[in-house]
Amino acid sequence: MKKRIKKLQKICRKQHLDAFYVRDTSNIAWLTGFQGVFDDERAHAAFISTSDKKAHLHTDTRYLLAAKKQQAKSGFKIDAKRISFSEWANRRWKKAGAIKNSHLGIEDSISLEEYRKIERTIGHKYLRETHDVILELRSVKDNSELAYMREAQSITDEAFQLIVDQMAPGMTEIEVARLLDDIMFKLGADALAFPTIVACGENGASPHAQPGNTKLEAGMCVVMDFGAKKHGYCSDMTRTVFLGQPSGKMLRAWEVLRSANEQVESMLKAGVTGKQAHELAEDILAAGGFKGCMGHALGHGVGLDIHELPVLSIRNNRPLCSGNVVTVEPGIYIPGEFGMRLEDMGVIGTDGFDVLTATPHEMVVL
Repeated sequence: MKKRIKKLQKICRKQHLDAFYVRDTSNIAWLTGFQGVFDDERAHAAFISTSDKKAHLHTDTRYLLAAKKQQAKSGFKIDAKRISFSEWANRRWKKAGAIKNSHLGIEDSISLEEYRKIERTIGHKYLRETHDVILELRSVKDNSELAYMREAQSITDEAFQLIVDQMAPGMTEIEVARLLDDIMFKLGADALAFPTIVACGENGASPHAQPGNTKLEAGMCVVMDFGAKKHGYCSDMTRTVFLGQPSGKMLRAWEVLRSANEQVESMLKAGVTGKQAHELAEDILAAGGFKGCMGHALGHGVGLDIHELPVLSIRNNRPLCSGNVVTVEPGIYIPGEFGMRLEDMGVIGTDGFDVLTATPHEMVVL
């Protein structure tokens, strides 16, 4: 993707970097735009020089044919020489015309072992650690990325409509989770965005509970957090359903939770900070009698990875930008009793928040 290469080169020039060495697979996938080439193995490296119109990708023969098929429009030259990444980086560095005062940017996510190897081959004085350079670029989605994410979310929405018609008391959490996964694949998901969460009763008070053999019973609420992956891009959605009409504390919690979600989504737009969004949700939960019952950040960025920048968190004072895709997922967790969460995914715009999640917020009672 030549535009993405140019964006990185522009950042490099601003930071006085002459080249950039990339090892994070998702960052490489974003830079190349390749579909269906990369897996979870860290078997690739990219090198982008500010003085070279072509970027360079080092991979091995397992991925070479698939990468070659998509090479033409990517702006990348592909190299599968059987040499170490550090030696390959050193060769590219020399070919880029490294001089006495040149600087090579490296991601701070690389392993210490690899850093030491690069340090030995290239030299410490040339290396400059960077933080989140490509992640910041990735945080603003282009139209093609948004189209992929809409497709992934459409599968996720449809899967929810189908699963609630098949859930019933007596089923276990793991049975529901496996059925939900099967439905997403049948609807066209390429993969799961993350391991599906199904948690009922008091298990729902653990935000990242793993589905087990607990059976769904009348009077429980069931948290389902799931997402499909399509064209490499993730979707993310949480819905809480009820096994019988809720009352008392459970009903109040649902009403407050829904209000927190909807009020935050109404205020989100470019310029709002992640901290402001998170604090509004906390304030609404507290006013409703559930102070301190969330515990996690309100939301996170989504894209090639399920957790990306930016975050809707008390620690994020940076303004959100148009094109950021984030989740809004307030939760209420009462240990020993129940838990619930309501999550949508949407796009930040100059005038508001475009919710990609089509499933409405009306209470679902089975």
